[in-house]
Amino acid sequence: MTSYEAAGVDIEAGERAVSLMRDKVARSRRPEVVDDASGFAGLFDASALLRYQRPLLATSTDGVGTKVMLAQQYGRHDTIGIDLVGMVLDDLVVCGAEPLFMTDYIACGKVVPERIAEIVGGVAEGCRLAGAALVGGETAEHPGAMGPDEYDLAGAGTGVVEASAMLGPSRVREGDVVLALASSGVHSNGYSLVRHVLREASLSLDADLPELDRPLGEELLEPTRIYSLDCLALAREVDVHAYAHITGGGIEGNLSRSLPDHLDAVLDRAAWTPPAVFSVLAGHGRIAQADMDRTFNLGVGMAAIVAAEAVDEALRLLQGRYVDAWVLGEITLGTGQARYRQAR
Repeated sequence: MTSYEAAGVDIEAGERAVSLMRDKVARSRRPEVVDDASGFAGLFDASALLRYQRPLLATSTDGVGTKVMLAQQYGRHDTIGIDLVGMVLDDLVVCGAEPLFMTDYIACGKVVPERIAEIVGGVAEGCRLAGAALVGGETAEHPGAMGPDEYDLAGAGTGVVEASAMLGPSRVREGDVVLALASSGVHSNGYSLVRHVLREASLSLDADLPELDRPLGEELLEPTRIYSLDCLALAREVDVHAYAHITGGGIEGNLSRSLPDHLDAVLDRAAWTPPAVFSVLAGHGRIAQADMDRTFNLGVGMAAIVAAEAVDEALRLLQGRYVDAWVLGEITLGTGQARYRQAR
């Protein structure tokens, strides 16, 4: 006789994983979450939207790319879920939406309850940092399709914004100022190139490099900074016109998406020094500056476009929230592109 377990699926391990993650998920709970005794769906009380005159729902979905492969290689699984939340919910806040709730999906070769609980615990912690609730998820065991220590994760989030308060290119004006909000590191983009550099340069994740204050693996697995609550607070207090989440495509590529066709963002490369991890990757990988610009955030995780008269107040507010920020550039007449100012 054969069985599901003989085929490689351990139902009891899945149930134990759910039990281990329950308390961690509860820390992300919002008052609008409604319990569903069956557990088949996550419920959120939509009457909370009645305070809006014209509520617009915003949704986003994403994963964390091949950063999961480094997490598996390094044996650290408690922060990759934070990366997932950053990738999903910080996309919502770009239009001014408040993140409400999120769901996750984990596929793995073998359910190891403690490992799954660590991953989901990271997702729950990320949701807490973003002010959202983790209302549900799914863990699927795929023996034969994935190795026993392999996994991947993805998620989807929902938020809400008042239609009249929606941010974006239509609000941007000539003379506005671009502010940079510091990243916590590489975040979750460019890891195919990162892994290529590690292979070609024979770099170990345990390597202690003179440019870094900790092992290379810890530097590369630093979780993505979550900006949701900071961006919402900034938009409440000062005249913010648009945000740009700096993910795949780099600063220029993502900031261009937040510009109208007749304006440019002219950026000053001398305004900041990217964290050392980027020079490590560029040096060991012999990566050209243009490729660094297109692939990585280079130390800028979010950009805010604000009215010129709001700059000082915006920087004070961000400093008070322990977000390093600085003036990155200005908005000028142009063709809808973000670009660096030409050196004289």
